[in-house]
Amino acid sequence: MSVQDAGKTYAGRSGAVHAVEHADFDIDEGDFVSLVGPSGCGKSTLMAMIGGLEAPSTGRIRVGGTPVDGPRRDFGYVFQDATLLPWKSVLDNVLFPIRAHRRPVTEFQPEAERLLRLTGLWDFRDKRPAELSGGMRQRVAICRGLIHDPRLLLMDEPFSALDAITRDDMNLALARLWDQQQRRTAVFITHSIREAVLLSDRVLVMNARPSRIVADIRVPLVRPRHAGLQEDPVFNQICAFVREKIHEGHGGHDV
Repeated sequence: MSVQDAGKTYAGRSGAVHAVEHADFDIDEGDFVSLVGPSGCGKSTLMAMIGGLEAPSTGRIRVGGTPVDGPRRDFGYVFQDATLLPWKSVLDNVLFPIRAHRRPVTEFQPEAERLLRLTGLWDFRDKRPAELSGGMRQRVAICRGLIHDPRLLLMDEPFSALDAITRDDMNLALARLWDQQQRRTAVFITHSIREAVLLSDRVLVMNARPSRIVADIRVPLVRPRHAGLQEDPVFNQICAFVREKIHEGHGGHDV
């Protein structure tokens, strides 16, 4: 994936609002990349451009050598709200993109079962979303995002509404899912530095608006990732370095 000098400007009441400026980076196939930065810096805007949900005002974005000019069927999307269909079962929610794309559902039944087993949800396959906890609903949303084997999975703060304990469990569940299945390229937005470092191959730091990428940090931790890594001195050094870069990009103010 290639983001080339991409920017986004909105028309505001008092003039132009420059949300993102000169975003320029590549992501290798199979990399899990997190975007971090202060609130309101344009992370979601940048992700929306990558996913074809927003058109860049400047620059261009390519995935697999093809320009991104709108939402794509070979992308998977996971948002802060699980946005599950309340009248459908867990299994039917996971398979919903297959039906929406008019592909043969029976061909994807084994993959749905595999994903639900990996995330501990197979025994809940016939439940409705109202019968699930918040963390379980987000697991369903992630399975739904992966069901069609997307070229790129985009996740915009999928765990932000969860309590701390559930969020820790979800981090480990996502890490386990990523390590156990054939890896796909992912872009993940989070405000949690530790979450970003635990999950990612790279962490991109954005500064305050109008935002740019001010640091591109490779995470040299082996996979599979596990909870014990958070006690590793290298893990904590990387977290401290990411925090420093966010602090610098926010003009030295606390974030």
